[in-house]
Amino acid sequence: MAHFKGSQINKIAGIIKRHPDGYGFLIPDDSHVPDVYVPKHLMIGVMTNDRVEVAVEKDGQRTRAGTISIVERKTKVVTGQLHLLNPSQGLLRDESHGWGEALKVTWPPQVRVKDKEWIVAKITSYPDSVRGFHGEVEAVIGDISDPQNDNMRVMASHHIPMSFSAKTQVERKSLPREVKDSDIGARRDLRASRFVTIDGQTAKDFDDAVYTEKMSGGFRLWVAIADVSHYVRPGTAIDKDAYERGTSVYFPNFVEPMLPEELSNELCSLKPNVPRFALVAEMEFNFQGQQKGQAKMYEAVIRSHARVTYGEAQEAIDGNCPERLNHVKQNIKSCSELAHILMKKRFQEGSLNLEIPESTIELDESGVPVDIIRAERLFAHRLIEELMLAANVAVANFLVQKNVPALFRIHEPPKIDALETLSHFLDAFGYKRRLGTSKIQRRITEMLEEFAGRPEETVVNILTLRSMNQAKYARENVGHFGLGFKNYTHFTSPIRRYPDLIVHRLVKAALNVRGYQKIPADELDDAGSFLSACEQRSVKAERQIHSIKKARFLKKYVGEEFDGMISSVAKFGLFVTLRQFDVDGLVRVEELGHDHFEFDEENLTLVGRRSKRRYSIGESIRIQVAAADHETGRVDFVLASGEDNKDAQKNQAKPHSKRRSSERHRRGPRQARVSRRSRTHRSKKARFS
Repeated sequence: MAHFKGSQINKIAGIIKRHPDGYGFLIPDDSHVPDVYVPKHLMIGVMTNDRVEVAVEKDGQRTRAGTISIVERKTKVVTGQLHLLNPSQGLLRDESHGWGEALKVTWPPQVRVKDKEWIVAKITSYPDSVRGFHGEVEAVIGDISDPQNDNMRVMASHHIPMSFSAKTQVERKSLPREVKDSDIGARRDLRASRFVTIDGQTAKDFDDAVYTEKMSGGFRLWVAIADVSHYVRPGTAIDKDAYERGTSVYFPNFVEPMLPEELSNELCSLKPNVPRFALVAEMEFNFQGQQKGQAKMYEAVIRSHARVTYGEAQEAIDGNCPERLNHVKQNIKSCSELAHILMKKRFQEGSLNLEIPESTIELDESGVPVDIIRAERLFAHRLIEELMLAANVAVANFLVQKNVPALFRIHEPPKIDALETLSHFLDAFGYKRRLGTSKIQRRITEMLEEFAGRPEETVVNILTLRSMNQAKYARENVGHFGLGFKNYTHFTSPIRRYPDLIVHRLVKAALNVRGYQKIPADELDDAGSFLSACEQRSVKAERQIHSIKKARFLKKYVGEEFDGMISSVAKFGLFVTLRQFDVDGLVRVEELGHDHFEFDEENLTLVGRRSKRRYSIGESIRIQVAAADHETGRVDFVLASGEDNKDAQKNQAKPHSKRRSSERHRRGPRQARVSRRSRTHRSKKARFS
């Protein structure tokens, strides 16, 4: 922490944020140090998110920057609407007020750019340089109103790489096309075992296959994961590009893969009826779900005996197995039986059971949304989810037992103030027991069980999710609160998540596989921070593209009325989720009628000063679609006629279950702070994983 020395304190490092009025604030790396005011004259040439170092002065009771130096430029690529100056030059205006001035851009003669088109530009010199703030056009997005350009616009705005490097393009051409017998070497040959992959209908990157045998004392489970580490070695161009991406990005009808498709969809993908290299976790469980002994880890070659969709797996579980899957029917049933046991045991031991349904946005060929439907969760989804959880835990335990520094998936317990807020809301629903500060996981589990099946269930799940911290990657293992695991890592998706690739390399190092070494602690720390940020970048991009597509979808419903549920309350208005479509919109406070509404921050309600009309989370409400902006992804609602004249007395009370009896199956907002990255083709991953 910095300490004052007379009128001066030592230098403080951190991230700078520009205010639209020109001054700035430093957010120190040390959370114990308060933000530092940076005067306007020191902000010349400084951009939002730059890493800087300031020398701080004490000006009376105020702490302010005396000098500032830029340590690292964080913004290297920008996107925006081009304003032509001449046939070879244009401007990107500082609409976000984060740069301090407009960016002058140029482009080579072969690139065609039109006025008002959206572009991606690489910064070549910064505002404090002699040359000035300049950039070069890297890509032309085009017309922002064209739905086919939505993906590119969102990817660019979140600085997600959209092309592989030239060196990767060369390396991908030299990759083998298939696995040859001569390459198998000392790998264990499991090609006769009837492994299956269970994924969504549109999946192409099959990174896990499962096989279960039921025995007299329980079950033996094999989880085979695509051996990406065999093909992607540290220091290669493919590896560097994969690390920079951190994860594959999934949009509706679109995937930007972490690895080139020669690997993600072909050589590494566990496609049916072809040999594939895998890293296998072999485990034994008794009929109570307890693991017997230590898991075995080894390199293998497998052959998937069937590519099974979730719907087909569910039919097999229900006793209506499709004829083409008869040869793997017993495996699917054994997997299902084991998954039931593991899931029951997990919840009994405190794993939180928070089910918030996801939605699927259906697009036509032009990128226009034609429908938004709720993605139903089958037990087949949970089957794979449970087996992947078991493998992740087994691998984490293996690395801990081998004393190998590793990258864990951690989820810290919720903060006390967040639990107090949650307890306050639960009190409004008639739940009088406090969550307290001890045995928190058990208390939350008991609370969720009490609300299961009740009208308040959806709202309680939403509020509980909001109280949680984000799951992240770290070397320091503090356990996984949401799942209730002491040791947990990510092992099962190396095709689409770089942390899993790191874990594969560490497992091989622990097995003394030639060519694999332990990773130094400082490198693991850096990777944990960077890859957690990549994950959040992807999540934000996915949320943005969903908002844009939903706004496009709702344009045709402007002026129509819908039933909805208040999903959040802020001082500026109400967020409402529609019952018919999984779309959120804002009813601004000025649209709530001729009254002055005051925001009750403690109870998260808006209350009319004269009418005493109270708007609360979970309340049913009828709205009219007022506007839908596909550029920002924003949807605006207003109250439907007569909605603001409801009996005020009815709404003075706090939320009560009788007022939301129809809300059981409604979906809440996507503001959970725990990673819930489930899509149709990725829903095998646990909600907290």
